[in-house]
Amino acid sequence: MHRLLVLATAGTLAALAVTAPASAKGPSTASLSGPGLDGALPVKGEGESGGGTPLGSLVMLGGFFPEVFGQSPDPTTRTRPVGDLGPHYRVVYRMPGSNRESTIVQDVYPYAKPSPVTHMRVGQRFWGGSRTAGGWFVSGAGLKHALVRAGLPKSPPESPSNAAPAASRGSFPWAWTAGGAVGVLLLLVVALRARGITRRSPLRTTA
Repeated sequence: MHRLLVLATAGTLAALAVTAPASAKGPSTASLSGPGLDGALPVKGEGESGGGTPLGSLVMLGGFFPEVFGQSPDPTTRTRPVGDLGPHYRVVYRMPGSNRESTIVQDVYPYAKPSPVTHMRVGQRFWGGSRTAGGWFVSGAGLKHALVRAGLPKSPPESPSNAAPAASRGSFPWAWTAGGAVGVLLLLVVALRARGITRRSPLRTTA
């Protein structure tokens, strides 16, 4: 009997450890901002409905609950994942509370290689005295699909480092114009000097 009670207690604690983050209160709304977007993009849906909506998928696949409330075992890390994280986006969650609404910010890297990554700063205050657990979370391809469904571009937007030169994009070729002006100026100087030499040369007389 005593052994059965111990086993039952252990099973209950294990179940609580797994389900505690999922049973915590999720966000009511979220907005996404970053490269390639015109202002803040609303991420629509239900924050506690699982993967059925863009917001639910973002919460479930983006590590929201372990980054906010903590979880055991902890799927987050304190160190930045290696590799190219790509463009950085910011998600602002609004958390409904009994007394007041709180705001939590999460950084998302949907185009990171080899997998999307999220990060939440440790110690963000919400619901008065609560603070976020924070950390880095490595997700899967489903997170990118959910954000594309919400309105994110399928491919990462062009960054200044790999953008085409100004002349090839149809902009006014200032560099070429400057080079051409210098060339014309040099030709003018040479022509004026040649003209001066010609004027100073004596006329030849014939016998």
